[in-house]
Amino acid sequence: MGEASEGIKMMAAKSQEQVMALVDKLIATARPSAVYGEPVKSGNYTVITASEVTAAGGFGLGSGSYTGPMSPPLEAKETKNEGRPPQPGQEGEGGGGGGGGGGAFTGRPVAVITIGPAGVEVQPVVDPTKMALAFFTALGAMFMMWGRMRKASRG
Repeated sequence: MGEASEGIKMMAAKSQEQVMALVDKLIATARPSAVYGEPVKSGNYTVITASEVTAAGGFGLGSGSYTGPMSPPLEAKETKNEGRPPQPGQEGEGGGGGGGGGGAFTGRPVAVITIGPAGVEVQPVVDPTKMALAFFTALGAMFMMWGRMRKASRG
């Protein structure tokens, strides 16, 4: 029993270290240099790109243990073999563990900032793929609602 418990504790400590390392990376993505590109100078003009940076993560841990014979739950007494206590002389033990995590980082340009003799100009970066996906998603939703409204009016 002691070995399983120590194993779970060691795994939890390792997972905690990994989580902290990932959190440090997430915090690093929020710095200004991750959002604004290096200024590019050409003559009287300076161009800076602005990006959208997104980070997401998820983590989970598990554990378990068992020490000895158990009595069946009240509702399981009459079922097959589930929940029945061990036979006399049987000893219980324990163990368990588990853990996991994951994350994702994405970035995309959203604007170009131009600084020149006439002043500062901000031009958005248009993503035609996202616009087309949004258009077709909205169109599909409208047709679905139209179909439901038509079915409801008939019936």
